[in-house]
Amino acid sequence: MEYNDIYDRRRNLTGRTHRRGIPWGPGEYGLVVCVWVYDGEGKLLLTKRAKGKSFPGTWENSGGAVLAGERSRQAIARELFEETGIRAEESEFELLDSGCDGRFHYDYYCLKRNTPLSEIVLLPGETDDAKWVTFQQVHEMIEKKEICRVIARQFRRQEGMLLSRQNAQNKN
Repeated sequence: MEYNDIYDRRRNLTGRTHRRGIPWGPGEYGLVVCVWVYDGEGKLLLTKRAKGKSFPGTWENSGGAVLAGERSRQAIARELFEETGIRAEESEFELLDSGCDGRFHYDYYCLKRNTPLSEIVLLPGETDDAKWVTFQQVHEMIEKKEICRVIARQFRRQEGMLLSRQNAQNKN
């Protein structure tokens, strides 16, 4: 059974936990983390959602719910490893943005990694495929509705921040 900490509207911990699969109560919020993995050469890593998940067969960045007792960076390191096999220290994740949407608070991170696809380890039931794509390809995938709509919204909001990281890497 998976449990998550319950936060209030202002992102304060309430001291209570929520069991996955049970509807959230009034004024209860969870915390979700997402990461854009970029290679420093103009590409982002996307994974394909497994058939049994919501938005099956669509492409997304890695992420998921923060478990009870976890910190945000701890959760994103765990989620990225579970979904791709990529290991990263918590300190390597750069916070891009935070937000709130309905029942969840979000932390959006980026991480520079140039991991060959041959080294990506997919998690059965979570991810069915992975690929590196250019920013232009992401736009094309959004137009074709190949990217989960929530992730498409997130990408549009964070594209400028991601491009600035890519460009900064190219100058170094």
